[in-house]
Amino acid sequence: MIAGGGPAGAMLGLLLARAGVEVTLLEKHGDFLRDFRGDTIHPSTLQVLDELGLAQEFLKLPHRKAYGLTLVSDTGDTRVASLRGLPGKYNYIAFVPQWDFLKLITSAASRYPSFRLLMNAEAYGLIREGDTVRGLRYRDESGEHEIRADLTVAADGRHSALRGRAGLVPQELGAPMDVVWFRLPRLEQDRDDTFLRVSSGHMMVAINRETYWQLAYLIPKGGYGELTRKGIDALREPVARLLPWIADRAPQIRSFDDVSVLTVAINRLRRWHRPGFLCIGDAAHAMSPVFGVGINLAVQDAVATANLLAGPLRSGTPIPEAALHRLQRRRMLPARLTQAAQRVVQTLVVSRALNRRFDASRLPRDLTKVPLVNRLAPRFLGFGIRPEHVQVKEI
Repeated sequence: MIAGGGPAGAMLGLLLARAGVEVTLLEKHGDFLRDFRGDTIHPSTLQVLDELGLAQEFLKLPHRKAYGLTLVSDTGDTRVASLRGLPGKYNYIAFVPQWDFLKLITSAASRYPSFRLLMNAEAYGLIREGDTVRGLRYRDESGEHEIRADLTVAADGRHSALRGRAGLVPQELGAPMDVVWFRLPRLEQDRDDTFLRVSSGHMMVAINRETYWQLAYLIPKGGYGELTRKGIDALREPVARLLPWIADRAPQIRSFDDVSVLTVAINRLRRWHRPGFLCIGDAAHAMSPVFGVGINLAVQDAVATANLLAGPLRSGTPIPEAALHRLQRRRMLPARLTQAAQRVVQTLVVSRALNRRFDASRLPRDLTKVPLVNRLAPRFLGFGIRPEHVQVKEI
């Protein structure tokens, strides 16, 4: 039983169904259409799709490839990383709408008779027998229901309801910013890449979506209320200043109804499990949008979970809590190190930029010519820490 149809839950559902495990996936919404996300699929996830025989199907989806990362400042462009030298087939990051990715994964899972997807089904409680979780409670349009299961997995995101019901409380690590997402039309003469724009007091990510720009404007933590009190021009003006070639389109941000706000959090659980219960993905470790790796860590959690637990779940062998702890130990290191790297960038770049203390002129114009950076940055961005591979066989 899996609560949450995001990347972690959908991928775990596919992997378990593929291995012959009876699995039910609950998604509280009626569809996967959630806009204003970074939606970056990194080489580690592309490799997993390849191992599942889904890479070619994925590459037929509308997507855009990014082979590197560029920082644009008031003094010019700085080449931060190039992925072209990565080993293997996939030396790029693919930008694809998350709903297309999730539809691909759940459609593949639906080919297996042991998979069941329930939409508009919100998990809200746990079934317990003593200290052991034996399933969950959910509600849909017809009322409230119970489903019993050998293992209940909370993949229901950073605001996980089931995590709280299990008495698991994440440790908050802090973030200096929130993110205002919106879109503006893209013209043929616009620059072609996806990039990070930094200026004194301002920071923005610009994602090329072919026909439009998906823009993420960073604001100080908790600053959205002040931004709205100042009025919509307080958003239009820095957009026009940061991207002067798009200034004539800024008025198309008509009101704050045209934006979405991400309250950024970095946190993680000290303990990911109870007897019969496991948290993965954002429910176990919420990631900053720095590096755009959230989807990919969630997918890696799902692969590790299936590798370790598919056999016992298929055979009906009880899952000892020690097995859940082994999974936590395996996936805790990537979560810790990635969050540590995100916090370094938040301190040295994001906080300084928002507080007018970031001096881009001190950066080399091409960081890829710095040997240590060129060796480590592409692998970290592309594969992360301890990339997982599909080991469980299809049945």
